[in-house]
Amino acid sequence: MFEQTFNNIDDILWKEGGCSNELDYVEQTSWVLFLKYLDNLEAEREEETELKGETYERIIDKKFRWNTWAAPKTKNGEPDHTKALTGDDLTNFVNNKLFPYLKKFKETATTPQSLEYKIGEIFGELRNKITSGYNLREILWYADALSFQSSEDKHEMSHLYEDKIRRMGNAGRNGGEYYTPRPLIRTIVRIIDPKIGETVLDPACGSAGFLCEAYAYMKQKVKSVADRETLQKKTFYGQEKKGLAYIIGIMNMILHGVNAPNILHTNTLSENMANVEQKMRKDVIIANPPFGGKERAEVQQNFPIKTSETAYLFMQYFVKLLKAGGRAGIVIKNTFLSNTDNASVMLRKELLENCDLHTILDLPSGVFTGAGVKTVVLFFEKGRPTEKIWYYQPDFGRNLGKTNPLTEDDLAEFVKLQKKKTDSEKSWTINVKDLNPETYDLSVKNPNKKTEVELRDAKTIIKEMQSLDEENRKILAKLSI
Repeated sequence: MFEQTFNNIDDILWKEGGCSNELDYVEQTSWVLFLKYLDNLEAEREEETELKGETYERIIDKKFRWNTWAAPKTKNGEPDHTKALTGDDLTNFVNNKLFPYLKKFKETATTPQSLEYKIGEIFGELRNKITSGYNLREILWYADALSFQSSEDKHEMSHLYEDKIRRMGNAGRNGGEYYTPRPLIRTIVRIIDPKIGETVLDPACGSAGFLCEAYAYMKQKVKSVADRETLQKKTFYGQEKKGLAYIIGIMNMILHGVNAPNILHTNTLSENMANVEQKMRKDVIIANPPFGGKERAEVQQNFPIKTSETAYLFMQYFVKLLKAGGRAGIVIKNTFLSNTDNASVMLRKELLENCDLHTILDLPSGVFTGAGVKTVVLFFEKGRPTEKIWYYQPDFGRNLGKTNPLTEDDLAEFVKLQKKKTDSEKSWTINVKDLNPETYDLSVKNPNKKTEVELRDAKTIIKEMQSLDEENRKILAKLSI
């Protein structure tokens, strides 16, 4: 129902001089969708309060509400084109009045977890890139047709929004940092199996794909109003450094059904690990931390194992932030298993001694579109040392890529075998006591994988050589005519 609306908005943005790629399309669509959602949410809260005989005080002042400036209506509920701002009047209002007004909410909000704070954070981070007030007017009318009223509406829009994020992830390196294939995330969540009442954290949440999929998985276990309230307010936590990813993450969680996401706009690695308290720790951490990045020397001082590699700093943070008995599923570059630098060796040693690294899933190249790197997924539980590690190395029988992506069926056997850590042609178990204590090398080496060399007999080889000689003789004969 809403797909054509999304396509129409994209078509307008494609013609817009201020928007040049998929990143801009998602960013600009996000702020418009957020304000439409906010208006629907306030109307719903107002109606519920009135039914109780109480009065609801809206967050947004009347002149800045959606139905006042974005989509004014006649008494019959039709679009009121005479009252609707357009052209320069519209862009001047949005840029010089609306955005500054919304930005101030961050200063007046009582807590970073409040909806008011998130409004201020979002509109302090971005700017309107739609330079034509006529294009913006068209987009607003299209957006007004979208509805956040029912779970079916949100479900459809969440799929459409996810598709936009996926396309953004394929648009270039900056976008690619935000997107992890959803079949992989769903598989990780299934293995971790988060329970209602547990807290779930992604300290590098990007577009919040891990948190969205964890919510989708856990809401199937809801049995009471209290369970639903717990999922909404006391379960999911995220942190994100980059402004655009933060905005997209909040919008993505809203569309998936979490009304006021607990996502903070902060650089996780700037937090001093020595200041981590028990009340800050979480039951579950699922993440795909950025790798290949470099952090400044002052940031590295926050960690016992000094390294500039962002993924390695995040790994230390993950272990520290887990509760005793807490579980983690982490995507990381496969070189983490074998690098011989001091930081890599120390980090592997630390992980093996303080956590039960029970499962390593080896992923082929092509899982992450355009990334060109091989990754693994580490599954571990904090609180006891590792004794055995179960490896799984899939063979999909095809090359993965943009037109041939990873599916959940590809990982179905992994999920099945992992339950009992069953050994097979694709899976095997190692004892940690057999590792070299100087390197703690965890490289993926399938003992069941045999390299087959095709040996041909001499007669076959001679016959093929004679055939090739005959072909060459005929070609030379033609050339000499």
